[in-house]
Order: sequence, then structure tokens, then C-alpha cells
Amino acid sequence: MYQPKATKGNTDWFVQDRFGMFIHWGIYALPARHEWVKQREEMTDEQYAPYFKHFNPVNFDPDSWAEQAAAAGMKYMVITAKHHDGFCLWDTQFTEYKAPNTPWGGDLLGAVVKAFRSRGLRVGFYYSLIDWHHPDFTVDRIHPLRNQPDRAGLNQGRQMRRYREYLKNQVRELLTNFGRIDIIWYDFSYPGEAGKGRDDWDSAGLEALSRELQPGIIINNRLDLPSAADIYTPEQFQPRAWVHVDGEPVVWETCQTFSGSWGYHRDEATWKSPGQLIRMLVNTVASGGNLLMNVGPTARGELDARAEAALAVYRDWMARHSEAIYGCSASAIAPPQDCRLTQNGDFLYLHIFAYPFRHLHFDGIGERLEYAEFLHDGSEIHFSVDKKNTATLDLPVRQPDAQVPVVKLYLKS
Repeated sequence: MYQPKATKGNTDWFVQDRFGMFIHWGIYALPARHEWVKQREEMTDEQYAPYFKHFNPVNFDPDSWAEQAAAAGMKYMVITAKHHDGFCLWDTQFTEYKAPNTPWGGDLLGAVVKAFRSRGLRVGFYYSLIDWHHPDFTVDRIHPLRNQPDRAGLNQGRQMRRYREYLKNQVRELLTNFGRIDIIWYDFSYPGEAGKGRDDWDSAGLEALSRELQPGIIINNRLDLPSAADIYTPEQFQPRAWVHVDGEPVVWETCQTFSGSWGYHRDEATWKSPGQLIRMLVNTVASGGNLLMNVGPTARGELDARAEAALAVYRDWMARHSEAIYGCSASAIAPPQDCRLTQNGDFLYLHIFAYPFRHLHFDGIGERLEYAEFLHDGSEIHFSVDKKNTATLDLPVRQPDAQVPVVKLYLKS
């Protein structure tokens, strides 16, 4: 349908795989009320310190995470090596604010990388440009201390120059010490008054360093440096069509959550239904994008039952329908009412969002249609073509046992 703008990084595999796991995990899993809890509740370092002091994920099992991701049909993962609170999952040499200095006492990131890579998933790192713990990170409009009466005084002695060096030192570690890294997911810039953007991070320097250390790496669009972006990342909303930037179609990935929080949130109750989960994946690919679906492990290092149930929804559907996702993209053909289309060459995949009674009418496709079958079991679907070139599919009265049934249509070459 579209040929997206060329990228510096290697996105060939990315647009084939289509589906990944986002992992937001850190000491914010202990308060269990959103990963921005330090900022939202305007906590000082001292108030936030108990979470570092008591972080001990005794049930940490990255093999289980990886097994569930692979079973769900996810082909890559991106994990928060460091989030905005500054806590680091790996044994970085540039801060003491890291997993080895908690009661857990060791590196966590390497074990996650090993587990996912051993199951054939590609590896990406989320790395926060923001750091509310670092002594040189200046207090700005979104900092936890933004409303302190002595805010101006708090910035005396803080030097973003030193912080920029810290960023580069940590990125060098991440892109040197863990083998091939496929994605670096920087987050995020907020330029303008009392904000931070490309000059504060030296975004050009971070891009150059990333591409030097990991040729082919994919960089997202949150460095406030449009020339650096390989992928664009709409967050927590569903694009209705292929994402365009400055009038050009681009490679894109929407990041979404099972519920309303990225980090583990014990009391968050807006968990998406099974049908919503599948429709989000289908809608994304049918619009030419990737879906990066998030899990937030608990303070014990486990995926809670709600997250595991959601992953099982993808597991059960993808077991029989992944062909309609991998290697597929948007179609130039208009779908029937209440349906979505994904396409791979001469194969068209008709995703039925609202199952009709017996007949599904597909305008304009009749003369191109050679054969039709349900994807889940390969059973034939009879169809007829009228004088207006409408194909009418003769469906069973009862909907197949699938959140979204898919009919595979073979087009004449």
C-alpha cells in the first residue's frame, strides 16, 4: 500500500515480525501504583529510598517471561534498562543506584537478555533520557521536586554537561556489554520552557554513538532529533491509518498496555478484554504498523495472573492466525463493513470483527478471488460473485471459536 520512508537502521526484520513485548520493571513495582509514582507524588529521594532498600525479586524467572512472550507470538522485546527514576537493572559502573546494590544483589538485565535471546527473540533496550535521581539532572517542569519552594536553589551546582557524559557512558555499556542489540528505545524529550530536548541530551552524539557501537540498530523518535528516527512510536492510542510524518509514510510501532499503567499497578482496574487485545493487534498491522505490548512484572519478579491471562489470549489466537500478522501489512483494498484486512503478496486476510449471519459481502473483489478458507482450520469457504463484482462469502451460522475469526483469501496472480 505504502513504501515507508527509508531508515538508517535495519527495519527489514522489524516490519516482518510485527509484534513485540515491552517490559517496564524497576523499584517502582514495590509501591505498585504507577511507574511515575515518584513524580506524581512529588517524592524526595529520601521518601523514595525504601523501594531501593527493599527491592528483592526472589521469584525472578526471566525464562518464564520469555517462554510466555514466545508462546504469545512476540518476536522481540524491549526492556527498561533504566526508567525515569534512575534505577538501573544492570551492573553499571557509573552509579551505585543499581540492582546489584539492592537486597537482590546482582545484575538482572543480562539474565533477561539471555532468556529472550535463547528463545529466538530479538533484544531491545529502553533507556530513559530523564533521571530524577542523578545529582546533575536539573529540576525542571516534570521533576518530582518541581514544586519545592527552593527549586531555583536546588539547581545550584547541577551541571547537565556532566549528566550528558553520564548518559553516553551508560549507553556505551548497554551497547557494548550485552551482544547484539536490535533496538535502542530512548524516552523522552519535552523541549520548551523548563523542559529538555536535543541540546540537553546531545541527541546527535547519542545517535552517532548508538550507530557506531551497534550498526543497524533501530532508534525511535524521542530524541527530539527527527533525522535520527527510524521508527515513530504513537503511545496509548490506536492510529486509524498508516502513520505519516511531514506527508511521508514511516515505519511505526504503537506501544500499548494491558491496563492503564506501564509498571506493575496492583489496584489498576482498566484491563482490556480478550477481544480488545486481538483487535488492537489486527488494527495495528492492518494500518501498516507494529504492536509493542507491555507487561509490568511484580516486585517479586513475576508476571501476575492478569498479565499471564492476557498473554494467553495472544497465545491461543496466534497459534492459528499468526500467518495473518507476520510479514503482513496494510492493504490497498477496502475491507467489508466491520472487518479489517492484512495482506502479504497475493494472500489477503479478512479479520471479522463483527461476525455476520451467514453471508459476508465483499465489494470489488470478486474477479480477483480464487479461493477462500478459514485460517484457523483450513476449511473451505464457498463464495459467489455477482454482476457488480461483489463476492459473497457463505459463512457458517456459528462463529468459530476465535476472538477474531480470519478468512484467508487467495487472489489470482
